[in-house]
Amino acid sequence: MKHITLVGAGALGSHVALLLRNVDARLKLVDFDRVEQTNVRSQFHSRKSVGKSKVQSLQQSLQFLFGLTVDGVPHRLVSGNAKEVLTGSDLVIDALDNVASRELVATVAHALEIPCLHGALAPDGMFGRVLWDGQFAPDAEPGVGAATCEDGEHLPFIGIVASYMAHAARVFISENVKIGFAVHPRGASPI
Repeated sequence: MKHITLVGAGALGSHVALLLRNVDARLKLVDFDRVEQTNVRSQFHSRKSVGKSKVQSLQQSLQFLFGLTVDGVPHRLVSGNAKEVLTGSDLVIDALDNVASRELVATVAHALEIPCLHGALAPDGMFGRVLWDGQFAPDAEPGVGAATCEDGEHLPFIGIVASYMAHAARVFISENVKIGFAVHPRGASPI
């Protein structure tokens, strides 16, 4: 069985996890953060999960709704643990909004020769990207690190970008083909 490690369980990552539930792969979630009340408007976390780790929240939801067992790492990915956390993955998915963490994921995945799929959202909800390791430059992403998800206004667009990410991951796992997208609120184009 293939192994996918999804780093980031917020706006993009929580929806990607939901959409990967039928992929023939074992899923591991990595995120240190806790669910806040503002998160439930745009992330796949419920009000009952407020205060819980985002990893635990997703594990419980996916188990309850779909009978899916998901591995979890409820810690921050840092240089001291990144190699251990990512080793054994057939695919790493970066759904982070922090440039330093995104660079760490890209660097370690590259060193371990693990394909890495990156997703990014502009803070105004007007642009998203789904890119593979060779196409991705964290410092060139528009608005990385800015809140896109606090009020739920961009939830439909977040879901669209997450869908393209999950689709790209599924195609890679099943066909070993890398596809990427530039996503706008009115459509998407392959990259």
